[in-house]
Amino acid sequence: MYANPHHDTAFEAAVLPLVSTAPDESDLSPIVRRRRPRVSPLGMAVVLRTMLAVLAFAALGALAIPAMARADGLRLRGDVTARGDVLTLADLVEGAPAGLAGRPLFRAPPLGATGTIQSRRIVDAAAALGLTSLETGGRMQIAVQRAARRIGPPEIEAALKHGLESGYGLAPVNVSIRFDGEGPTLLAPADLQGQATALDLTYDPRSHRVAGLVSIGERQASLRVSGVVLEMRDVAVLTRSLDRGEAVKDSDYALERRPRDSVPSDAQASAAVAGEVAQHALAAGTVLRISDTAPPELVVRGESVTIVYETPSVSLAMRGLANQGGRLGAVVNVVNTASQKVLQATVIGPGRVSVGPGPAPQQQASTTPLQATASLR
Repeated sequence: MYANPHHDTAFEAAVLPLVSTAPDESDLSPIVRRRRPRVSPLGMAVVLRTMLAVLAFAALGALAIPAMARADGLRLRGDVTARGDVLTLADLVEGAPAGLAGRPLFRAPPLGATGTIQSRRIVDAAAALGLTSLETGGRMQIAVQRAARRIGPPEIEAALKHGLESGYGLAPVNVSIRFDGEGPTLLAPADLQGQATALDLTYDPRSHRVAGLVSIGERQASLRVSGVVLEMRDVAVLTRSLDRGEAVKDSDYALERRPRDSVPSDAQASAAVAGEVAQHALAAGTVLRISDTAPPELVVRGESVTIVYETPSVSLAMRGLANQGGRLGAVVNVVNTASQKVLQATVIGPGRVSVGPGPAPQQQASTTPLQATASLR
């Protein structure tokens, strides 16, 4: 499991065990001139030891000579990005010999963190491998950043929602999660693939508390998170202020998802609000309630209207005067201007009302003026 630091920390990386250096010259015996001994036949053991020594020196020379020959082209890299747990010679030095390029020298910072390494320590580490004349370019130190894959709050929330859907039947589209503390971030190795999943998920329907372990891979990177599940709903929110009687246009409001507990129970969430008129002054940012708007009046009190009488076989129209205003479908009183009789009519359109066969008194009151003043369509 990888740690997840909340912020970068500067530190000097720890040195890994290095390859031991060559034996010190002080261990060698001094050269002394002696009287030539009498030549005697060499034994088989002496011959074998001599051959092994020659082969050993030849092997050491084969490794050291190419490294020393290429040491003049070595140059310290600039700031580097580590993708693993350790930094190799090739990560820090340009032109490192192929045989030594993968040699680990320092431990990398934690995931997502940044550390520093003093240039002299890199020079010393390279010298211990037989590489001298490393060019530092005047750098006193280099910065090392550990690469990491960052899993932010949206992906973590999606993982918890999926777990809530499969384990508790909550539809992801209707819920949101408010995390405890700051938004959580899961750090994982840069090359670790796969989506975040929620493990060990628990949910309390009464308190709406949720907790779980968000993991990638076989728990190669994981983070425990908790929070509150909020039930959401769509509501219409005004984007500009409206005066009383002003019609609502599509551009005057926007649908937003908000916690159900934070909005009125009669909040509007339908696009049908467009075309209605404000029943009182409304400020921008207001969550529209059902009583805030209403369909416009198609018939205004005191205006001339067309009175329509229709039966399966007859369709007549006459002029009248509205005593009341009304919206579509409302029943209002109108006056037949020819007979001065008051009729009850249903609003069917802008400036149009309809009367039809009804109870005897109403029918008698409307039949005579219709016959006297109506005209066929």
